Amino acid sequence: MRETLEWQKEMQDPEDFLNTLKTELFEDEVYVFTPKGDIKVLPSGATPIDFAYSIHAQVGHKMVGCKINSKMMPIITKLKNGDIVEVMTSDNAKGPSRDWLKFIKSSSAKNKIMAWFKKEQREENIIKGKELIDKEIKRIGMNQIELHKQEYIGAALERYKYPNIEEMYASVGFGAISAGKIIAKMLEEYKKVNEDDDIEKKIEALSNQRKPNQNASKSGIIVKGIDNCLIKLSKCCNPVPGDNIIGYITKGRGVSVHTTDCVNIKELLQEPDRIIDVEWIGEKSSNYNVDIEVYSNDRTGLLADIIKAIYDVKTKLIAVNSKANKERIVTTEITIEVQNLEELNKTLKSIRKVDSVFEVKRKK
Repeated sequence: MRETLEWQKEMQDPEDFLNTLKTELFEDEVYVFTPKGDIKVLPSGATPIDFAYSIHAQVGHKMVGCKINSKMMPIITKLKNGDIVEVMTSDNAKGPSRDWLKFIKSSSAKNKIMAWFKKEQREENIIKGKELIDKEIKRIGMNQIELHKQEYIGAALERYKYPNIEEMYASVGFGAISAGKIIAKMLEEYKKVNEDDDIEKKIEALSNQRKPNQNASKSGIIVKGIDNCLIKLSKCCNPVPGDNIIGYITKGRGVSVHTTDCVNIKELLQEPDRIIDVEWIGEKSSNYNVDIEVYSNDRTGLLADIIKAIYDVKTKLIAVNSKANKERIVTTEITIEVQNLEELNKTLKSIRKVDSVFEVKRKK
């Protein structure tokens, strides 16, 4: 009951709270053990990720691998009653992946992961927002010391209803407001005590700047001719920077982006009026999930060698599933995280060098 009350405090959406109750109160449970013999009770279908977060949030955040019954296993493996689970952590871990939310079952783990992203993104946005404001001040030819006074900053906070400077920076970093609008308000206060003929021109130029494309900052893609529209990367082909791409105007869900060799491209081209030009942002740095398939002859140690080939090129492994048929041909489905096409091709090349592997391809 205490846990239920905590969920209610953390969840603003009543539907999410109801789904939590259904998951936690009415589903079967699985009983697993820590290496020391302590019992952990988790929802049926739970993974080592759920197990890690049941120990402590920091254990989950720093998780890099796991052992189930003394064997190295993928962290998305479904746990069974009686399993002994050991979590492997690293201080160099970058934190949880959003893809973990697809596999976890416990609401506690989900809430802790979402809280981490909320905190991490806020800190990143504060840094980014400050950099954008400082850069814009330099661009208009002014000195940061001139404008970074409490009375000027206070005017901007009051105008846009920010409780403190950190919230203002975070808002600029997130893309909710442009750095130009913040500086324009600061300049209005500046001109009250400083005589400068160019101030009016600078304020007008800054005020006329368009709001940054918030969705482009997240997806790494801009839509030519349209500002601030919803952009979604299509899951049927999972585009990554370097792929040739096109945009498709959906009904009510913005623009979906596909690779030009997507399996659904012929169907999309039947409605040419809904096709639109899109392009990658040149300096965008982000992470994209890509599914790949590996075909090989079965042998001892095959999966371990494939995983090692991925780690050798410093590519992040998200998920792996491997199975062999009656002819002892192994199909391994892998999800990796890359920044661009170059990193993807480097990873595919590394896997192709593994003994017994005869085909590696990107899943589309």
